Amino acid sequence: MSRRHPMIVLLVFLIFFVISFITNILGPLVPDIINGFSLSLALAGFLPFSFFVAYGVMSIPAGMLLERYRERAVMTAAFALAFAGSLLFASVPTFQVALTSLFLIGIGMTMLQVAINPLLRAAGGEEHFAFYSVMGQLVFGSASFLSPFVYSYLVTHLKEDGVAGVGGGLLDLLARNVPRELPWVSLYWVFAAVTLGIVVVLALVRFPAFSLRDEERPGAWATHRDLLRNRMVWLYFAGIFCYVGSEQGIANWISKFLSTYHGFDPQVEGARAVAMFWGLMTAGCLLGLLLLKLFDARKVLVGFAAAAIVTLTAALLGGPQVSYYAFIWIGFFLSVMWSVIFSLALNSVPRHHGSFSGILCTGIVGGAFVSLAVGWLGDRFGLRAGMTLAYLTLGYILAIGFWARPLVDNATMSLRQLLAAIPRTFSRARPSAAAAPRQ
Repeated sequence: MSRRHPMIVLLVFLIFFVISFITNILGPLVPDIINGFSLSLALAGFLPFSFFVAYGVMSIPAGMLLERYRERAVMTAAFALAFAGSLLFASVPTFQVALTSLFLIGIGMTMLQVAINPLLRAAGGEEHFAFYSVMGQLVFGSASFLSPFVYSYLVTHLKEDGVAGVGGGLLDLLARNVPRELPWVSLYWVFAAVTLGIVVVLALVRFPAFSLRDEERPGAWATHRDLLRNRMVWLYFAGIFCYVGSEQGIANWISKFLSTYHGFDPQVEGARAVAMFWGLMTAGCLLGLLLLKLFDARKVLVGFAAAAIVTLTAALLGGPQVSYYAFIWIGFFLSVMWSVIFSLALNSVPRHHGSFSGILCTGIVGGAFVSLAVGWLGDRFGLRAGMTLAYLTLGYILAIGFWARPLVDNATMSLRQLLAAIPRTFSRARPSAAAAPRQ
């Protein structure tokens, strides 16, 4: 077994939390941003576009920067960019500045996404990488669940207190620096403080020297060109594009949809719906772990994609309560898609997995284009019609379960075998060096 570094593992979990806390707050903010800046739906769609397009620009270059400058330097630069973007918008809250700010934050988040997964494998030991990856997703989901509640708390209290000296403490400080008509800008002061704090933490933490396997290293441009000649690479790139497009194209418009068609308060019920969307996505990951031990990954993907399509129909066409809860449950059915598509993709090529991962991460740009397209269609045909675009992206994901032919299938077992394996797993939870599991 490789030597493990638990403090680095905890640091990676902290970074997962911060990435999610910052990334997935746009959905609750959309109605406030539209009202605060008097935007059309299409212009509002440029906000997630500015953020997620950074993944298309920076994913592959970030892998090359990581190879040259290593983890600490890349992560410090990433958080410095996120701090600069957050501080810029908090100081100058205009729509034009918001686009620049979100692009800077998106560049930083892209660099972090590329850096932390190899770091987690090296720090936690590759024999525990699957376990820590799932833990990272749970931490990621918990932050997405929490951030809308932080937004709701800040906005409602700043609206009530209104002026400095009334709220006390943090609220008093924020009231002095946030326009009274734009209380949601307070979140970006929080983001600035959090990202600056992480920069300080990174400066204090000692990083051991890590090494990656050759197949996990991001390759040169020649390697990427070789992969891009492979039709399967493009098909799975489209899968990641459609998954993130579905996730963001729904999550970013939930609050606005519920406000427009059913009269829900976006700062309370809308924010709560988005929080529960991410919360059930986290819960779905736990069920997905069990199902992937019992069934082929392709069958799990087909089942969850079909359920998501049915639930989306209920959300778009149902009454207020049906729509509210259906949007929440869509998060549950989206939960396994990223992991299954990513694993099917990597198991479908024999080599260059590090470079292929960079190409797949570039597909996160789907969150930019689908969110923008939903807004553009919403201006012309109504937001309900615009959100039907998710049928196309979810339909493609459903199709992956039928045409995927991985070189390596995920291991499954009967329910009896699974139940029998659980106590053995716990008995091996702390193996001695002499009884280390085989790689």
